Amino acid sequence: MVSVEVDNRSGEQVDASEAVRLAQHVLEQEGITEGELGLHFVGPDEIRALKRDHLDIDEATDVLAFPIDERSSLPDGVPRQLGDAVLCPQVVGVDWRRPLVHALLHLLGHDHGPEMAERERIHTS
Repeated sequence: MVSVEVDNRSGEQVDASEAVRLAQHVLEQEGITEGELGLHFVGPDEIRALKRDHLDIDEATDVLAFPIDERSSLPDGVPRQLGDAVLCPQVVGVDWRRPLVHALLHLLGHDHGPEMAERERIHTS
């Protein structure tokens, strides 16, 4: 099972258990049954700073993904480090599922385009 570490410093109430359940389900459906994932909920100022610092775009956004291992083959005994999904509840609003799935797909190496859009549709319908 994928281990999910949740960190909520957004100042908002989030359904962390539902987010973990969705993340584990999507990852399992994508063929990832073991590994570690960081799931962070942050405020608008923090996500804006992250986007500015890492993407040179100075604006708040709904979600960012910081992949580590993606689907790379790993030596036996080395746990898969999927990376971090960072969501901003104040920007996402009530429909946080699609942005979370979007970030998870990025962590697995998917880029924007028709294939990713189809994967998102499958996991959020």
